[in-house]
Amino acid sequence: MPSSNIPKPLQPTVGEVAAANSIVAPMVTAIYAGTSGWAYPSWKPVFYPAGLPAKRFLEHYASRLNSVEVNYTFRAFPTATTLAGWLAATPADFRFSFKAPQRITHFSRLRECQEPVGRFVDVLEPFSAAGKLGPLLFQLPPNFKANPVLLADFLTAPALAGPAAPLIAFEFRHDSWFAEETYAILRLHNVAVCIAESDELRTPDVQCASTHACYRLRRNGGYSPAEITAFAEKFSALAQNRNVYVYFKHEDEPTGALNAVAFLDACAVKAGKQ
Repeated sequence: MPSSNIPKPLQPTVGEVAAANSIVAPMVTAIYAGTSGWAYPSWKPVFYPAGLPAKRFLEHYASRLNSVEVNYTFRAFPTATTLAGWLAATPADFRFSFKAPQRITHFSRLRECQEPVGRFVDVLEPFSAAGKLGPLLFQLPPNFKANPVLLADFLTAPALAGPAAPLIAFEFRHDSWFAEETYAILRLHNVAVCIAESDELRTPDVQCASTHACYRLRRNGGYSPAEITAFAEKFSALAQNRNVYVYFKHEDEPTGALNAVAFLDACAVKAGKQ
């Protein structure tokens, strides 16, 4: 899909971040969609042209999709040179979402994490400065049961608080988290529930952040044209007052990438009718 067909901002809104007890600057909302990664030679020739070199994969990806979820940061930080290359390969309206390091979510399990959280945010500062930073995804392990006190304390980390704080989404994978006590804490800090769908998991569709929503659509085999159309209807409505980030599953086959392209096309058609 040519980049000109990517849905453009729909309308300006004003969001409130209760944690800072302040007004967020007026923002223009949009829909961002992509997959979890782009470096897949097996996507040739259906998504990537057969002769395209790997070093140009991201450039081509960003000509068809307008966001990507980077899982690499779960295990290690890319070099500054690598990060600069990613920025250079993508247009101004492209957004990167990054998965939080496992040291934070799986090893420390949110305890005493101010230093690693600060480093994570600092590493991504060039993306924030370029206006290309989407949500930071904190994906908790399935055996991590709800601990509202710990969650509230974690979200007061200096790197995650204040008017310059990054967008945050939490993917909970234990059912005990899906309770009003959790949602109240997230609303207070303007944090989204990452709404995940897979063959094994379905997260309640609850909106807690005033500025953004995050979805991970990871069902095996992808989604039908009718389901893609339904997603476009749903997320276009949601994007009237917040940015919406939608990530389809990456696989050896380019099914997720093609789903994302079809989804953005459907959103563009809907926007043209409004």
